[in-house]
Amino acid sequence: MKKYNLAILGATGNVGREVLNIIDERNFPVNEIFALASKNSEGKKITYGNDKTITAQNLEKFDFKNTDIVISSPGSEISKVYVPKATKAGAVVIDNTSYFRMEKDIPLIVPEVNSKEIPKFKKKKIIANPNCSTIQLVTVLKPIHDAFSIKRVVVSTYQSTSGAGKKAMDELFNQTLDVYKNKHLKSKIFTKRIAFNLIPHIDKFLEDGYTKEEKKMSEETKKILDSKIKLSATCVRVPVFIGHAESVNIETKKQVTPEELREVLSNAPGVSVVDSRIDGGYVTPDETTGEDEVFVSRVRSDSTVKYGVSLWIAADNLRKGAALNSVQIAEELIKYLK
Repeated sequence: MKKYNLAILGATGNVGREVLNIIDERNFPVNEIFALASKNSEGKKITYGNDKTITAQNLEKFDFKNTDIVISSPGSEISKVYVPKATKAGAVVIDNTSYFRMEKDIPLIVPEVNSKEIPKFKKKKIIANPNCSTIQLVTVLKPIHDAFSIKRVVVSTYQSTSGAGKKAMDELFNQTLDVYKNKHLKSKIFTKRIAFNLIPHIDKFLEDGYTKEEKKMSEETKKILDSKIKLSATCVRVPVFIGHAESVNIETKKQVTPEELREVLSNAPGVSVVDSRIDGGYVTPDETTGEDEVFVSRVRSDSTVKYGVSLWIAADNLRKGAALNSVQIAEELIKYLK
């Protein structure tokens, strides 16, 4: 089997570290890995797998000419600068930031949903990884849309602090300690206190009152699934370290029962249905940590519309919501590389 030289941008971050772990777990055919980070992290040792270490290199000094695939997770502004440099040197980039997602000629991929779009990478040598909340949503919506034709979706997200990076996780940890110590709470990353609180605000506000995160979910779902689907999102940051959850209401064109929906989802790739109508018969973000599947619970009919259902979705946002999806894309991508 051919092996590939792989560069990871943002290797010292939450997603970058998870990419390294998943590459190791899934035995991706790697010849050499380049862990790239800012100059402040140059020389830093990164541990991954059971006993492996890799040394971070300075992204600013790196030459991409010997790289086959790049997985980029350093933030949009960094991707804006370095992704074109990587593609110009001949590499194919899987970008996990929002910068390229809505460009017409760049495929936006969730392998279980639209892997057939991957060959379109050849035009610009870039494949975009969707927003973490979009990934888990469309993984569940795809089989529902195929079977029952979705008209409209209303989704409320409950997004963990890891989605905002390590400093955000640290803020939750430190604020939680300070609550018990009766100390004054300081908020640097979030607009309001995150410990023992909910914040209905992720990313910048737009003129229509929605936030960029909410707009991303709508636009990305339309690009990946169907431009005719109507979607309204409310994105909420919650005091959880890892794991995003979503409350989803779906209106379909065809009649659907909870029993039919469970059967369809039980046979869908990447989806696990855990739905017992008893105490604890559902999956919470805590239980998704380290898991690859998107979990579905609380499946029930919505009697307020002709054909409607409601359900609960939970997934590890660092894995399926980011790193795992990127590696799965890479696994599909190598089928098309010479």
